[in-house]
Amino acid sequence: MDDSKLRAAYGMHQSGNLAEACRLYLEVLQSQPRNFTALYLLGFLHLQNGQHEEGERWIASALEINPNSLDALFNHGEALQRLGRHDEAIAAYDRVLARNPSVTPAWASRGRSLLALRRNDEALASLDHAVADSSATAEAWNNRARVLLNLNRVEEALASYDHALALQPLAALYSNRGNALSMLGRFEEAAQSFEKALELDPAIPYARGSRVFCNLRQCDWSGLQQERQNISRDLAAGLSVIQPGELIAVSAFEEDQLRGARLWVSHEVPVLAAPLCPAEPYGHDRIRLAYVTADFRAHAILQLMTGVFEQHDRNRFETIALSLGRDDGSPLRKRAATAFDRFIEVPGDSDIEIARLLRKLEVDIAVDLMGFTEGCRPAIFAMRPAPLQVNYLGFPGTMGADYIDYIIADRTVIPREQQSYYTENVVYLPDSFQANDLERPLAERVFTRSELELPDKGFVFCSFNNHFKIAPEMFDVWVRLLKEVDGSVLWLLQNTDAGARNLRLQAEARGVSGERLIFAPRMAIDDHVARHRAADLFLDTLPCNSGTTASDALWAGLPVLTCLGTTFAGRVAASLLHAAGLHELVTNSLEEYETKALQITRDREMLTRLRSKLLAKREANPLFDTRRFTRHLEAAFTTMWERHERGQAPAPFAVEPLPALERLA
Repeated sequence: MDDSKLRAAYGMHQSGNLAEACRLYLEVLQSQPRNFTALYLLGFLHLQNGQHEEGERWIASALEINPNSLDALFNHGEALQRLGRHDEAIAAYDRVLARNPSVTPAWASRGRSLLALRRNDEALASLDHAVADSSATAEAWNNRARVLLNLNRVEEALASYDHALALQPLAALYSNRGNALSMLGRFEEAAQSFEKALELDPAIPYARGSRVFCNLRQCDWSGLQQERQNISRDLAAGLSVIQPGELIAVSAFEEDQLRGARLWVSHEVPVLAAPLCPAEPYGHDRIRLAYVTADFRAHAILQLMTGVFEQHDRNRFETIALSLGRDDGSPLRKRAATAFDRFIEVPGDSDIEIARLLRKLEVDIAVDLMGFTEGCRPAIFAMRPAPLQVNYLGFPGTMGADYIDYIIADRTVIPREQQSYYTENVVYLPDSFQANDLERPLAERVFTRSELELPDKGFVFCSFNNHFKIAPEMFDVWVRLLKEVDGSVLWLLQNTDAGARNLRLQAEARGVSGERLIFAPRMAIDDHVARHRAADLFLDTLPCNSGTTASDALWAGLPVLTCLGTTFAGRVAASLLHAAGLHELVTNSLEEYETKALQITRDREMLTRLRSKLLAKREANPLFDTRRFTRHLEAAFTTMWERHERGQAPAPFAVEPLPALERLA
């Protein structure tokens, strides 16, 4: 045995001369092909070089000779984990722990693989073992926090991030801590945590955008204009500075929306493997349609879509729900669960398990109802489990992903000349892209203004959008309206205490008493919709419009005034108003928006006509005609599928409107 050559190789390895060490290990193996130490160390060297496949192969060969080496077993697990072969990695860590349960790194790595598989309860138990040891690393505490976030145990996750930071104050940990604080609604602290991350690493991905978004959520607009310019510049340079779900509230440029989505997808959820679905159509008697979301709960998506689920033509479509979230026990969830041929709950399943389930179910068209909203799982679609995959409703913009074939829109939200800003093929519905439920709740109770802490007299402007949608340019207009209209008030939703406080301060700085801003607490959805009746005019926002919020107002009979924006998110309310027959409430500039609002306040007869027009045709106009909308949506799905059956690639198209008689049937 040439021990001297092996010692020399090991010395080179320890000194960092990996190329020479590799050469010497191979020389040893030429004469001693079953030398365990040379095989193992050569595999470990490849792992250090990031050559995980080679590393796994050499360490596996070493284990054939000595299957009981804890070091080799552990590092074989590390190689398998880096290759995404998590089940095999867990088996390797289990073999280590069966021989020595006190190997803390094995508990930590096992937890990391279980986390990747979304086996959260098992992952937490494993990571609890890891962090119980005083040698636990910051990474183990960080992964424990990630598991706790998956389990919606956010306060405990925050404590784990604090433990991690005490061990190693890294920028990434401060950024992760900021995300946890945001989930708790502690936006001021979250912004400070993102700021600390940026001080340590100005290039850390997404922290700048998250800091800006936290500030928007508490209506802190300091430095906003410069931040917008910086984010736009950095996106153009290919830098990952903001997540797509935050970008819609920050930028009014379609170029930014596309760049942000593409960057996020390419870094976070690229195409993960060969497509799971077959190239040839399945040939089912009915189109097999799956809706995938974590929002089968008391959520805006179900408020809009439940009627569509119920109205689907079961002779032509087999409908499947894949619920990524847990059952909240709400009446809306119960109603939705009965609306499908199959309602499948998969909250604890991994992305690959859900993708394989879609493939096993032979789904023809998979509809992502989330896009980039909270709790989204785009990695499922990155594995191409269905022949056709559709971006619809949850996210007002492109997903920038080659594995999403279509986006459902209308000619208002995506004008033809803006199609180039979408990686999806645009499908145009005739009325509005947004579904609505004709059976949506509307409490019979009529609130008095005094019950709602509103003045008995005076004009009530209302905007129940989330605070992050309120931009300073729009707030300037609102304050000028308050100045012009004596006795008027602005009725807003109470999102956060900081947001309410800052908005009142912003009003005072513009010369209007903060007392003229009245904040409404959250309440049950049917009562919330009903209380809109106490307002006179709903004021929409830019660059991000109302969506479900505008539908709530219109359903209650409250006119909505909007300004047509430049992005999908900035044109949603215009789409709804056109479908409701209220074209006159769509303006094309903030100046026109302000003028129209003043005109309405001064012409009570006009306001009465608008209300009467809205209420008289509410259930007949296209916006709330669930049956008509569902037929149009089904026509879109049918055209997609027929193209696929003919062997044609996805392409943009428009759905022809149903004739009037069909509408009224």
